[in-house]
Amino acid sequence: MAWPERHDAERSHERTCIVTRTKSMPRDMIRFVVGPNAAVVPDISRKLPGRGVWVMGSAEIVAKAVKSQAFSRGFKKKVTASPDLAVEIERELTEDCLQALSIANKAGQVITGFAKVEEAIASCAIVGLVHAVDCRPDGIRKLGQCLFRRFDDNLAKPWIGLFRSEELDLVLGPANVAYAALVEGAASEGFLARSRHLMLYRSRSSHAEGQAMAVWTAENQELNGLRVSRQAETERAGTRDR
Repeated sequence: MAWPERHDAERSHERTCIVTRTKSMPRDMIRFVVGPNAAVVPDISRKLPGRGVWVMGSAEIVAKAVKSQAFSRGFKKKVTASPDLAVEIERELTEDCLQALSIANKAGQVITGFAKVEEAIASCAIVGLVHAVDCRPDGIRKLGQCLFRRFDDNLAKPWIGLFRSEELDLVLGPANVAYAALVEGAASEGFLARSRHLMLYRSRSSHAEGQAMAVWTAENQELNGLRVSRQAETERAGTRDR
């Protein structure tokens, strides 16, 4: 699956994580600066002034940075990091994602409703799908079948399963939003890039709650099973034809 990237001035330069000492691209990391009263401030948008340090974009690694005093070592002076910093960052990333989804919706790049999403898959150049984490599993299976028919691959587009239905309701308007499709456009790409960041942040966490990647993986396995089943049926049909 192709995920768009957030474009910024630092995108092409690797940074070193102050916890793991590994190098990575800024899109996979979180920048921090020192704010008032020597407090560690996450710079989600990578725009705050001042010298910054970088941590891998993972709730687990951020928690380790707090516990090990890595921020004081990174900034080379005594700084204070909130013990709830990892949770606060997840909240910021989630709000950033939902705001980006709202912008995409206002730009006319979001289609909601199961039937309309099915039609969009069949007739539009969609760039991704969104589903509530509490939606019905059979709906996901049906959309997987639609993707298979349209793209010959039910994993051809990113599936975003990061938000509850009430969160989607707040930004998309109608009640009980469970499924949405993203059509081509800069706003949709911005949302997908932020979703990737949030997904990675949650997936590397050691906490069971909110591990989006675990949900994502389970769904992909189910969809992969559907694809393998369809391929097996096709092969059996071909054998009978011979």
